[in-house]
Amino acid sequence: MFFRKKGKLRKEMDEELLRQLEILKEDWMKQKILIEKSIDPAEDILNELKLAESKYFFLLREAKQRKLFLGKS
Repeated sequence: MFFRKKGKLRKEMDEELLRQLEILKEDWMKQKILIEKSIDPAEDILNELKLAESKYFFLLREAKQRKLFLGKS
């Protein structure tokens, strides 16, 4: 009884992890492109880029640890 719920919860959390991973990747890429186009980006903007990159790679490591992959659609 409890094991079914555990499997369902794991699947839901895995799906949420993949959604967050996609969102963070898009955010990171947008910021990266914006900074590449900037002449002299502010220090705060550069810090935000590094934070977005760190969040993305943290979730990417978690997805790899759980053996999850983004489907190509």
